[in-house]
Amino acid sequence: MKLFKPTLIALALVAVVGCNEKPVEEVKAPVLDTEVQKQAYGLGASIGMYMQRNLEEHDKLGLTLEKELIIRGFTDSIDGKSVIEKEEIQALLMNLDASMKEKQQAALVAASEASLAEGVKFLEDNAKKEGVQVTESGIQYVVLTAGEGDKPLAADTVTVHYTGTFLNGDTFDSSYNGAGEPVVFALNRVIKGWTEGVQLMNVGAKYKFTIPSDLAYGPNGNPPSIPGNSVLEFEIELLEIKKAAEAPKADGHDHAAH
Repeated sequence: MKLFKPTLIALALVAVVGCNEKPVEEVKAPVLDTEVQKQAYGLGASIGMYMQRNLEEHDKLGLTLEKELIIRGFTDSIDGKSVIEKEEIQALLMNLDASMKEKQQAALVAASEASLAEGVKFLEDNAKKEGVQVTESGIQYVVLTAGEGDKPLAADTVTVHYTGTFLNGDTFDSSYNGAGEPVVFALNRVIKGWTEGVQLMNVGAKYKFTIPSDLAYGPNGNPPSIPGNSVLEFEIELLEIKKAAEAPKADGHDHAAH
């Protein structure tokens, strides 16, 4: 059974305290001497934490809900005194959910449009920087470390270390996280920018790629981590190549995959 979505009781307690005319310091702390008392409080706290996060999301989208009415609905319902019938409540919440999804979609579209404009400007400026080379398709790259080994073909399997960042420098994925093991994948099973870009590299090389959104995840992005129309930057170190005929099955790592 799933735990109750965080803290209705905790939120209710906080809001009740906030509405109370007494100074906060006069409110007595809950009695939590026994395991059962702690469990009861914990259940309330769980519901409240959920409600806090939920209300923050609603606020961001302009769907502000009154805490006092949420608390009143909770306390009335738990006492069997709800002034709205169950069927109407269900319909109201379905409408609220629909409104939330509509506003979320609108926010995604707006973010995608802003990301597209930002990406175009960034690519224009970045292409003018010293050391930046641009492929015919529009991939921009800088050679950080030159390699001397072979170059892979699209059908080959490669072993790499990499870090992926947004244009603001925030990291969204990295092979150095967790166990820090390099990643193995078939070069023709990843985003187009990787397939083309890594073929430019010799074993032992490390490049920094700036990949236009149409060669990355396009207008749809890769939810929830990568917004639509995102220009992405990757630092990639090519460690090893296994030719198509001898390559083992890739390890299933898919962050840069289609």
